[in-house]
Amino acid sequence: MSSVITRRTVLKSGVAAGVGLAMGGMVEAADTPAKSGGSALITRAIPSTGEKLPVVGLGTNQYSVTSDEDIAARREVLQGFPKLGAKVIDTARSYGESEVVIGKLLKELGNRDQIFLATKTPIRGAPASGDGELELALQRLQTDRLDLLQIHNFNAIDTLFPKLLQWKQAKKVRYVGITTSTDDQYPQMLEAMNSLELDFIQVDYSIDNRGAEEKILPLAQQKGMAVLVNVPLGGRRGNVLSKVKDKPLPAWAADYDVTSWAQLFLKYNISHPAVTAVIPGTTKITHLKDNQLAGRGRLPDAAGRKRIEALWASL
Repeated sequence: MSSVITRRTVLKSGVAAGVGLAMGGMVEAADTPAKSGGSALITRAIPSTGEKLPVVGLGTNQYSVTSDEDIAARREVLQGFPKLGAKVIDTARSYGESEVVIGKLLKELGNRDQIFLATKTPIRGAPASGDGELELALQRLQTDRLDLLQIHNFNAIDTLFPKLLQWKQAKKVRYVGITTSTDDQYPQMLEAMNSLELDFIQVDYSIDNRGAEEKILPLAQQKGMAVLVNVPLGGRRGNVLSKVKDKPLPAWAADYDVTSWAQLFLKYNISHPAVTAVIPGTTKITHLKDNQLAGRGRLPDAAGRKRIEALWASL
């Protein structure tokens, strides 16, 4: 008999509690092996240091908000985020006032030290002189250090990358990286990966967007670079969840401790051995809890990945 659990029904029903969506239960299970089918937190090591990160983080392109209602919703997400065992928050200067909103809320919540905080240099225009870009990022995020600073889609990379290395040496930045979210920049990404001393790369990758599998992800493994995956549920290409709206999950999804489509597609991404963490955009606590379950339990093996690809092709 086929499963009929969708993301919508999981989030509206008692199924959520049954599979451990409750925040308290997730905290208790964060670093303990699962007793039955497993709710253990999945982590991956940053190759350059061995530091381990939980595999499901948070993208914040929608955090440039001003209304009390929107601020409250994002506060709830940022408060619950580390309590669920999560750590990686990725933002950018180009996301409007997202850095400012995140910095203010993390300071008010007092949980900055529980967060692996990543941001990006400007996506266009000439960078500020001297240490200007770093100083502005630290000011906006209300912090004295960045866990990861990334050059956004190669803008001013020749000028900025030497500065990133200087800031890393000065211990103002712990890790450095570069990002892309478009296929036409993959040649630049490959060139940078072959020529620069990178701790991280960030690239677009989803069940509906697998171009990075051909060369970028294998090279990251070869070079020992951590990989953050942006738009893991589709993003600008169209949210993959819209394609499965109201469709039942296959019964075999339970083999991977999956109870929603979002979890299935995130686990597909996470199960690629090159991927360090995925950063789905999340502004609601219900979606945060659902997404975080993808970072626990069993992952698809190679045969399971093929099964998910075949399912996607059949839709």
